[in-house]
Amino acid sequence: MEIAQMALNSTHAGTYWAAFEHLSAYSVQLSIFERLWAAWYAFMQNDVLATGIMSFTVHEIVYFGRSLPWMVVDCIPAFKKYKIQNQKIPTAQEQWKCMRFVLLSHFTVELPQIWLFHPMAQYFGLSTTVPFPPLVTMAYQICIFFIIEDTWHYWTHRALHWGPLYKHVHKIHHEYSAPFGLTAEYASPIEVMMLGIGTIGPPILWCAVTNNLHILTMYVWISLRLFQAIDAHSGYEFPWSLHHFLPFWAGANHHDVHHERFVGNYSSSFRWWDYLLDTEAGPEASEKRRLRKLAKAGKSA
Repeated sequence: MEIAQMALNSTHAGTYWAAFEHLSAYSVQLSIFERLWAAWYAFMQNDVLATGIMSFTVHEIVYFGRSLPWMVVDCIPAFKKYKIQNQKIPTAQEQWKCMRFVLLSHFTVELPQIWLFHPMAQYFGLSTTVPFPPLVTMAYQICIFFIIEDTWHYWTHRALHWGPLYKHVHKIHHEYSAPFGLTAEYASPIEVMMLGIGTIGPPILWCAVTNNLHILTMYVWISLRLFQAIDAHSGYEFPWSLHHFLPFWAGANHHDVHHERFVGNYSSSFRWWDYLLDTEAGPEASEKRRLRKLAKAGKSA
């Protein structure tokens, strides 16, 4: 990072703000965010360490920052009418138990993966420099990651419902038949790693093939993926929920049925794999199958 190195050469072992001020004086063409970013790498003097700390911090802030509003909503009676399984409101004890488990998983399972991501992706050409990539570039890359991740999640999740894998791996995640936001990453270490490939793998593959990926795009992608996963586990269906405007979006009502019935609705973000492979769950899906069978029986009669 040439700009960061310039700040480093000037500030040596100085403070972060000294690096920022010096860089700002010579890089007025950069935005404030870009200067803050470059100063961080200059101050840390170690790209792996700088990226590791920032990546884990982003993950924790986004995960618990997005889960907290759902914890508040669970405490407000006025929202109970929007709760999909409104007879099952998580208790404070259940929330605390889930949080302890998730925190343990984050530090023992996800932290090593996050730490290893930078050197692995940088080997394939990951960029951490400034200026940042155009928003259009970030947007189409993230859309591609969503589609690839959803495909990986569908097939891996469906495999996890196979007898032995369900019993020894996936059963932990289904401990809560009525999910709530924090349960998005309440899973065994093996499952976290298996499904995590769908989140981390597409950017690494994209980087290896195109040599065109900035880690900021990765952070936005991870943040949106966490939002999706937490909202899907929220247990709430609102008139303004996204799937009402994007019919192919999965959302909470799609995944909540999966937790309630323990089968079907295997996709993460979109509905098309479940639709195409007839693995949709719920009363409407069951009724459609019944009508199809009746129509087929009528034709063969």
